[in-house]
Amino acid sequence: MSFLIMPNPAAARRLFLGQSGLVLSGAAVALLSGNDAPAAKAGDDGAGDVQILNTALGAELEAIAAYQLGAESKLLQKPVLDLAVGFQGHHKEHAALLAKTVAQLGGKPVAAKARYDFPADTLKSQADVLRFAAKLEQGAVSAYLGAVPLFGNRDLAKAAASILGDEAMHWAVLRQALGEAPVPSAFMS
Repeated sequence: MSFLIMPNPAAARRLFLGQSGLVLSGAAVALLSGNDAPAAKAGDDGAGDVQILNTALGAELEAIAAYQLGAESKLLQKPVLDLAVGFQGHHKEHAALLAKTVAQLGGKPVAAKARYDFPADTLKSQADVLRFAAKLEQGAVSAYLGAVPLFGNRDLAKAAASILGDEAMHWAVLRQALGEAPVPSAFMS
């Protein structure tokens, strides 16, 4: 049996902030959709949380663009296209919420890049598009797993943990669509 060993907080933060392919989803909407974002812990200026949220926002914007690439590829059959557009809708909601939360915490939300370096030339079939999306979602799961303990604001950590669950569901559904085992192991890493 193997156990997940978390790196020290500084190393975990560097790992999270350097992780590409992070995608947000789900319950952050429920947690943060109130009139005000949760206040930072006493003595915490919230800058670290804003940085983590902005990193997630950047990845969310990247996911929106990636799902757009897949949708416009003409490679997806109707039911799979509907799934991709649905997941893209989740990411759009999350991006809007993250941007609002960053602003409420006193930060400046990052903007979408003018161009992303996607492997468009390797997407030649529906399965290729699904594998690309599944890899992004898997990266999101790993990134959130590392990010949850890094938040100074525990309410944001709870939201990130819930988002992690939603990303895991996206990944499982995409694996299922590929004909792969939706849950490949008992532990996430």
